[in-house]
Amino acid sequence: MSATPTSSTVQASTATHDFDAIVVGGGHNGLVCAAYLARGGMRTLLIEARADVGGTATSEVWSNATVNICNCDHLTFRTTPVIDELRLADHGLRYLNLDPAGLNMAWSGGPAWAAYHSVERTVESIGRSYPHEVDGYRRYLKAAMPAVRMVLDAANDPPRFRSLTRKVAARRGRGLSTLFRWSRRSSADVMREFFTTDALQAPGLVVGPMVWGISPELKGSGLGALSYAMRHVATVGRPVGGSGEVPRTLRAAFEAAGGTVRVGTKVQAITCEGPAVRGVTLDDGAEVTAGVVVSACNPHETFLHWLRNPPPQAKNLVDRWRAVPHADGYESKIDAVLNKVPRLRPVVEAGLDDDLAASAVIAPSIADMHRGFEMMNRDGTVLDQPGFIANVPSVDDPSLAPAGQHVLSLEALFTPYAFPGGWASSPEPKRWLDLYGEMVGPEFASSVVDWRAMTPDRYEREFHLPHGHATSFAGGPLAALRNDDPELTRYETPVKGLYLTGAATFPGAGVWGASGRNAALVVLEQRS
Repeated sequence: MSATPTSSTVQASTATHDFDAIVVGGGHNGLVCAAYLARGGMRTLLIEARADVGGTATSEVWSNATVNICNCDHLTFRTTPVIDELRLADHGLRYLNLDPAGLNMAWSGGPAWAAYHSVERTVESIGRSYPHEVDGYRRYLKAAMPAVRMVLDAANDPPRFRSLTRKVAARRGRGLSTLFRWSRRSSADVMREFFTTDALQAPGLVVGPMVWGISPELKGSGLGALSYAMRHVATVGRPVGGSGEVPRTLRAAFEAAGGTVRVGTKVQAITCEGPAVRGVTLDDGAEVTAGVVVSACNPHETFLHWLRNPPPQAKNLVDRWRAVPHADGYESKIDAVLNKVPRLRPVVEAGLDDDLAASAVIAPSIADMHRGFEMMNRDGTVLDQPGFIANVPSVDDPSLAPAGQHVLSLEALFTPYAFPGGWASSPEPKRWLDLYGEMVGPEFASSVVDWRAMTPDRYEREFHLPHGHATSFAGGPLAALRNDDPELTRYETPVKGLYLTGAATFPGAGVWGASGRNAALVVLEQRS
């Protein structure tokens, strides 16, 4: 569907329900879905368990600074029509473009190199320190960039064979062969095809497979090697005021369209009547009815804990999800308030000292990434040198920190939920901060005013993520067409009126929003 839904899209609602639609979960996908439903003429209620909407896409005030719960770099969200169609700029959403988008380096040593939106500027940066890798980078982009364009284009519609075929034809098949070949390979093999040094092979795999929680050596992970090309196809940016400006403006757009938000409210059950959904039961025992319920939450929670008296046609769905193990969280994040901007030695060595706002990836070797994956799953331990993604967003956006101070975000991978002895008394997070400081110099320790660690147990406790993990859709548009769990790609379930959205559904995790939009388009199409 390419048309923007309007209030004429949906037939007049009946008076037999409290609302036409209920969206459970106020993360950014839930908010996007709810806003489109409301704009499409449906009386829509959004229910969020926390005290405010946004989930892990939000920001919060901590130690007199604004910190992002997860990383603040947005790329895929800006490739969707959501910002324009929901007129988020009218509600105050503004972006600062980030160029370079990334500074890449390896624990094994060597200068950093910068990834710009411009291919030529990136090649120039690589050539200064790694001239033997330039030809490989150009060959890599020749294969990868058409595939990225196809992935991003395909994400902006529900994945259907006919629409995907049209898009492939419109692009004359460019990128399709890469998608086929790379989707069958490991991302490590793809990187080794083009590059020879850790500094080029590894950083792209930290923001690919490591962020997905898997080893880059796993077959089928090859699309994780598209990460460098993404920055040349789309523009990385950060919302002024922090990542939380996205959910704030989405809520404003939803309420402007007549939507209703209830925060601090937990859903106890999704109820059914005959073959269809009836509504939800809240934690206070009250029932709210609607002809449509969209869960923007974990599928395990939705189908195994909330769904009550499902009709017979939903039995296979429930049985399938009962057999799917729920993964554990593997990512942690340190927030720190500093009185001085940190300058990483590999960045200074490369003459990139003016690009301090960009996110810096400090990468283990491919062998160490695989070893870290095995350690995480074997005994819950952490690499001596984890994968790091670090940025200081207050360099470009001073509103995030008090005058004379800065905010450091330091993500660490892999950091397992089942850490021996638990995270509460673990010395690990301080060790990561010290490791980062060693890459800066002895002056770093004295620049730290305050710091905290967000570990998987905190994500579970504070953001309702079971085991600190948000299930996310794996793979690209080809995986969407042949997925064994059709509710993750079609957004509808065997229960009439019950739909799914969120990171677990196509196109996947990150601040993207396409899943929320796609799910709403399916609902509106079926209700028209």
